[in-house]
Amino acid sequence: MERQIPRLEAERLTRRFGGRAVVEDVSLELMPGEVTCLLGPSGCGKSTTLRILAGVDRQDAGEVRIEGRQVSGRGVHLPPEARSVGLMFQDFALFPHLTVEGNITFGLSGPREERRRRAGELLERVSLPGFGPKYPHELSGGEQQRVALARALAPRPRILLMDEPFSGLDERLRDGIRDATLDLLKEEGTAVLLVTHEPGEAMRMADVILLMRAGRVVQQGAPYNIYNRPVDRLAAAFFSDVNVIRGRVQGALTETPFGQFLAPGVPDGAEVEIIIRPQHLRIDFDRGGRGPNPTPEEGVPARGVVERARFMGKESLVEFRMDFDGSILKATVPAVFLPRPGTPMWLTIRRDRCFVFPVATAAE
Repeated sequence: MERQIPRLEAERLTRRFGGRAVVEDVSLELMPGEVTCLLGPSGCGKSTTLRILAGVDRQDAGEVRIEGRQVSGRGVHLPPEARSVGLMFQDFALFPHLTVEGNITFGLSGPREERRRRAGELLERVSLPGFGPKYPHELSGGEQQRVALARALAPRPRILLMDEPFSGLDERLRDGIRDATLDLLKEEGTAVLLVTHEPGEAMRMADVILLMRAGRVVQQGAPYNIYNRPVDRLAAAFFSDVNVIRGRVQGALTETPFGQFLAPGVPDGAEVEIIIRPQHLRIDFDRGGRGPNPTPEEGVPARGVVERARFMGKESLVEFRMDFDGSILKATVPAVFLPRPGTPMWLTIRRDRCFVFPVATAAE
């Protein structure tokens, strides 16, 4: 089966400002009907990458190709208007003097009735039927966002670049608008690049996530794989709170108060970090009901005392001060679980839910 050509392809992009690499050696592909997400903290280079792909900025090295045709690099640089790429930013930038219909049809060619029909069709799809005669100042933030989406999709772009498009919305509106946006993009078969700093947004919308840090892509893959197979401690911690337990390796094993953990390939004497998410700690009032010989998967129970407990809505967060070193470990439990501070309990960790990384590779 012949491999499908990416709608947009970037190869080894680098961009420097004042001698500092803001984007370094970034490569990516946007495939038809897929959402690719550039995810990372503020300042990691994701928006600069998007600007290079759009043609708004120019890389110092690397190439950009659209459907196999070079548009930037090796002495070539097509401006944004020559790339047939749709753009949608956090600032919706609707024209205040134009109606909703006028905003959506702005820049479209063809007979007026055809343009009006396209606007009406898109307004139906974004759940704003009959909004064509309204002006932007008459709309809520969520409504303006949906009009901006309709405007971006009106010319049927084969590629859409979106930079933090939902960050200005009320949290209660985001999920519904994200889902409606995703459905519409999939139906249109658009190749999408979404830039965001929110892990939940990336997990909800992306087919492929590129996790960026300090200008580089540190990990790339499907959301499930990125979450469950992080490359280092910082990658794991970007998606959720984590607990960190340190130990030293001897014979490819690390001894901890929770038992031994495998550390294959790590030299003897090296220090490692064992990473465990709060939802993967198990809490019991006694030694876990396991007796003196717990199974290898369950590990060894370790005693801690409840420091505080808080109900978070869908779950409860319980913090323990551990007997073995006085450190704090966090555990989450579904629904309401609010033990009193000072209550002693036992915690166990499943080895198959842990990540073990050499300390030297986990950036401080």
